[in-house]
Amino acid sequence: MTDLTDRKHMARALQLAELGLYSTMPNPRVGCVLVRDGRVVGEGWHRRAGEGHAEVNALAAAGDAARGATAYVTLEPCSHTGKTGPCCEALVQAGVSRVVYAMEDPNPQVAGRGLAHLLQAGIEVDGPLLEEQAWGLNPGFIRRMESGRPFVRCKMAMSLDGRTAMASGESKWITGPRARADVQKLRARSCAIITGIDSIDLDDASLNVRAEELKLADAALAASVQPLRVVLDSKQRLRPPAKVLQSPPLTLVVSAMAEPNTALTGLDGVEQLSLPDRDGRIGLRALLAELAARQCNEVLVEAGATLAGAFLRQGLLDELVIYVAPKLLGSSARPLFELPLDTMAKQLPVSIRDMRAVGSDWRITAVPDPDA
Repeated sequence: MTDLTDRKHMARALQLAELGLYSTMPNPRVGCVLVRDGRVVGEGWHRRAGEGHAEVNALAAAGDAARGATAYVTLEPCSHTGKTGPCCEALVQAGVSRVVYAMEDPNPQVAGRGLAHLLQAGIEVDGPLLEEQAWGLNPGFIRRMESGRPFVRCKMAMSLDGRTAMASGESKWITGPRARADVQKLRARSCAIITGIDSIDLDDASLNVRAEELKLADAALAASVQPLRVVLDSKQRLRPPAKVLQSPPLTLVVSAMAEPNTALTGLDGVEQLSLPDRDGRIGLRALLAELAARQCNEVLVEAGATLAGAFLRQGLLDELVIYVAPKLLGSSARPLFELPLDTMAKQLPVSIRDMRAVGSDWRITAVPDPDA
């Protein structure tokens, strides 16, 4: 049975887990607090894949004081051995008397086994507690474990009249520096960034995470885990010296053609992949399955109206992050999404989850809502 004290310590564990927002992928973000006799004796969080998990780090901080303590963990302690040993056994060996967890682990390798191991060892187990907040820390990991595809977030920037670029394609800059720095954070928490060849032709973006623009206390750590860059180039138009081809990090170039793009053959840090669908286009569902197989949790789509509209029409977007600038670009400028809708009955409703000022711009976070 949990109480207000449990909620307070679990809230602190969630704060610790959030410290790994930009660096733990492909692992989940997890925090742990150890409390004995009403006093916090150890805290830990998972910093980077391959390094100690939250529980192990908290136990190391607590030392002998962990014996008889209550462990507050934001995710069910793992029961399998990967690059590190099972956390549930580490808790048993440390002699903790009680474990409070925020949510069960959706990983089929764990899926209740960690909790069962604790119970078999005579440890009291309570939870879930603050489950919704814990889910919010790891939407991509949960989506990948439960459905075999990443959590897909689409970032767009538009004027007040819903335009993303002039008719010529000119778009620098619609939003201000604060909004652009905010986008760097979206990139930093993503395992992969997807764009289309049209966007590359227009902007020649690097699609990397730049520490100097992050405005974070540990920006160097965040920028040390660069996302996979994915360029959709169905007709193989991409050519050097495009910035997105310059490494690091790795760039995955996806086409709908069977033979590789010879202009890219042999380039360091460039991998080519063919994923045609039945219509001769790139199969977006197959692409997301491929990224999940590469352990991508969260994926960011940074593309123009055509590709963004294709993801939206196929029901593949989990979240929309739209930056709205206090500007008017006019009726001939390019729209936000390419959506050939001609009746009100075909409209695509969304549910707005958050709206806040970012510098002189506004950021709207919304989710597709087919049931609205």
